[in-house]
Amino acid sequence: MINYNPKEWFSFIFRITRADTIRKLSPLLVAVGIYAGLIAYLELNFLADSAANFIKNVGLMHSVLGFVISLLLVFRTNTAYDRWWEGRKIWGGLTNTSRNLAIKLQALNISAVDKDFFRNMIPNYAFALKNSLRENEDYHELDPVLDIKKDKHLPNQIAAAIYTRVTALHAQQQLSEAQLLSLTTDVNTLTDLCGASERIKNTPIPFTYSVFIKKFIFFYVISLPFGWSFSLGFYIIPVVVLILYAMASLELIAEEIENPFGTDANDLPIDQICQNIRKHVGELLG
Repeated sequence: MINYNPKEWFSFIFRITRADTIRKLSPLLVAVGIYAGLIAYLELNFLADSAANFIKNVGLMHSVLGFVISLLLVFRTNTAYDRWWEGRKIWGGLTNTSRNLAIKLQALNISAVDKDFFRNMIPNYAFALKNSLRENEDYHELDPVLDIKKDKHLPNQIAAAIYTRVTALHAQQQLSEAQLLSLTTDVNTLTDLCGASERIKNTPIPFTYSVFIKKFIFFYVISLPFGWSFSLGFYIIPVVVLILYAMASLELIAEEIENPFGTDANDLPIDQICQNIRKHVGELLG
């Protein structure tokens, strides 16, 4: 995730980052600029006056279509941002639940071995969930206190191990019924947050809707030179390139943030969140 000062807006104009959409769109922008110049050249030099008067009216449809496509893009970006913000709330809830679980455990009269177990396993759950969402089976970030079965869902294994240890403490009469219920609620919350994260990751925007927006933007932009070349001449080239850049950038931004758990520049800082969970739980149970 990119950290920045929103008050220094003037510097953003001249700042180009790895996540800037102009880098990704440059080949398409150049191709469309050449296309617009070619259409303008043919219309201005070879089109008969009768056909020119007819084609000039084509530009009237762009005012209507522009309103429609703006509504679609607003809905698209709002939907993607809602997914990004919901993901942030989920991982904020994971941080709070991990802290609450550690606070409750540190107040109990349990052995140092048990506290060491929970000190390792609670952060392990966050790291395991992060790797699961990124489809990454790299276990080097996990403390080696669990017999990992690589063919099974790792967050579920860790949650089950935590719950098993909690119920064992209750069976040994180290926990009361009320304490067992309180800890069980937090363990269940971990699983609920895992399911909510997987719901966002595994349910992208419907394919048909995404394809429709891309096709709409493409056909809208390539039709612009036909009606506007007589009014703007070769100035149609920067106009069409600018319109394409604005519309396509919104779609690219929406694509990037609709899955907020990846490693893109604008995705959630879940690596940092996991490290903070390990730090805070270690302070409480260390």
